Amino acid sequence: MVRHHRHLLLLLLGLAASPAAPAYAEDQEDIAPYKMLRSLQFVQDSVVLGDHSAAEMQRFMLGTIDQRLRTIDPSVFDDDRNVDAALVYAMSGGNPQTLEYLVSRDVNGYFDNRVSDVLRKYLSGKGLLVAQSLVETANEYKDKKIGPYLALVGGNVTIAKSPMEALKLYDQARLSAPGTIVEEAALRRSVSICVDAGMVDKGLDYSQRYVRRFLHSPYASQFADLFVKLLVNHNHEVKPDDVVSILSFMDEPRQREVYLRIARAAAIAGKGDLARMAAARAQTLAGDSDNAFGALADFYGGMAAIPTDKIDTAAKNIATISDDELSPRDKALRAAARAVAEQVLRPPDPASLTQATTPKSHEQEITSEQAAASTEAEQGEIPNPDPAPVAGEAISAAPSEGGQGDADPSFSAFVTSSRSQLDEIDGLLNKESN
Repeated sequence: MVRHHRHLLLLLLGLAASPAAPAYAEDQEDIAPYKMLRSLQFVQDSVVLGDHSAAEMQRFMLGTIDQRLRTIDPSVFDDDRNVDAALVYAMSGGNPQTLEYLVSRDVNGYFDNRVSDVLRKYLSGKGLLVAQSLVETANEYKDKKIGPYLALVGGNVTIAKSPMEALKLYDQARLSAPGTIVEEAALRRSVSICVDAGMVDKGLDYSQRYVRRFLHSPYASQFADLFVKLLVNHNHEVKPDDVVSILSFMDEPRQREVYLRIARAAAIAGKGDLARMAAARAQTLAGDSDNAFGALADFYGGMAAIPTDKIDTAAKNIATISDDELSPRDKALRAAARAVAEQVLRPPDPASLTQATTPKSHEQEITSEQAAASTEAEQGEIPNPDPAPVAGEAISAAPSEGGQGDADPSFSAFVTSSRSQLDEIDGLLNKESN
C-alpha cells in the first residue's frame, strides 16, 4: 500500500515539474478546494504513517491550494465544504495570510466570524488572548469537519495554563480523527502533559497507542525523548514489564535505540536500577559487545554501577571501551565517571589520619559523637570514605568550622582538590541532564 502511494505521489510531482505543468495548473481551476484538501490530508497522513517521501508532495500541495484559494471565485464558498477546506488548510500548515485574505474579502458572510477571528489570532501568535473562545468553539464544532483541528489548536493554546483542559481537547481531537496527523500530534502532546504532571499510567497508555500507530512518523524521535523522560522522572512508578510491553511493538533496531536512550538518561540521573535494566535489554538486542551498540550498552551499564559497591569493576569496564565507539558527549561522561571513581577509590593519605588531640579533663563534656570518634581513634579504626556521589546531585565536602584550623595540611589540600574536581563533574552532569 505504501509503495502504491509513493508511486502516485511521484507521478503527481512529475506532472507538476513537466512541460505540461501549465495545462495541469489550468486544470486546477476546475477542482473544488475541498477536493484538493482531501489530497493534502491523504499526503500528511501518509507522512506520519511512515511514507517520508510524501513530504515533498505535502509542500507542493500546500502551495497549490494556497494559489487556488487566492484566485478562486468567491461564489465557490456557497458550498460549506469549501469554507471548511479553507479553515482546515490554515490549521494544517498553510499560509496564514491566505485566511486573512479570504476573510477580509468575505462580503457575503461565508465565514463564521467567531471561528475565523480566533484562528486569525492564533495564527498570528496571539492565541492566549482567545484561549477560552477557542475552547468553546472547539466544543461547539466537535462534530463538524473542522472539529478535530479546532480541538488540536485549542489544546495547543491552553496547554501552558490549563494542561488538564488541553488533555481533554487532545483526547477529543484524536478520537475524532483516528489514524491521522491530528491523532499523531494529539498523542505526542498528551504524553508531554503526562510527563510534566506525573500522570504515569495515562502517560504509558498514550505511549503504547503512539508506538502501535505512529512508530514510523518523522516525529517519533520527539516522542521517544518524552517517553524516556517519563520513565526516568518516575522510575519508581513504572514496572519494567510495562516498558518491555510498550517497546515490544517496535522492531529490534528501534527497541535497542530507545533502551540505549533510557540507559544513558537514567545513568546520568543516578537511577541505577533503571539504567542497568535498560542496558541489559539493549545488550540482548545488540547481540554481543563486539559492535558499537553492545559497547554502548556496556558503557551505560558501567555508568550506572559507579555509585554502587561495584565501582571498581565498573570503572575498569568503562576504561576499556574504545573512544571510537563513543560520541563526544559520552566521552565527557566517561571522563566525569572516571574522576568520580578515582576520588572514591583513592586510598587516604596516612599523614591525614594524624589528628591533633586535646587533653581531656574530668570536667570536660564529651558528646556521644566525640566519644564514638575517640573510641575509633584509640582502637586504630579508620572511618570508611564517603559513599560515591549520585550522578547529577550536588556534592558538599565542606569541613566543619570547629576543626578547620587543626587539620593536617596534606588532608586540607586533598579536600580542596577533591572538592574542585567534583564540583566540575557536578557542573558537567547537571548540564548533561538538562
